[in-house]
Amino acid sequence: MSHYEAQYQLGRTFHSCLAAGDWDGIRALLTDDATWTLPGDNTVSGTAEGAEEVVERAKKIASYGLDFELLHILVSRENMALSLHNTARRGELRLDEHLSTVCRLRDGRIASIETYLSDVAGMNAFFV
Repeated sequence: MSHYEAQYQLGRTFHSCLAAGDWDGIRALLTDDATWTLPGDNTVSGTAEGAEEVVERAKKIASYGLDFELLHILVSRENMALSLHNTARRGELRLDEHLSTVCRLRDGRIASIETYLSDVAGMNAFFV
């Protein structure tokens, strides 16, 4: 498997674990010191530090009933990103956002995640 094929596979695996709620699977993809940063001012915003906190962040996001539609996996020379369309409904609240989740890799594992959103205000309203 080429370097780039490995990055694509890592992206597919991360997405499938997130969509399936496979928290042990996500944990296996992370370095121990992994971080995940999200914009906004809500219950999932800020930086999760360490693999256990990153997994807890994933659990919390998924607990809101999101549909994580994978649009594209993008690779650079050394890193990988997921282009997603996330949707969910909770009562009268509706989430409909496009995002890029940029994963910086180290030794074939995810060392940091930074998420870029199309609708930070919508995210703030939904994740309360």
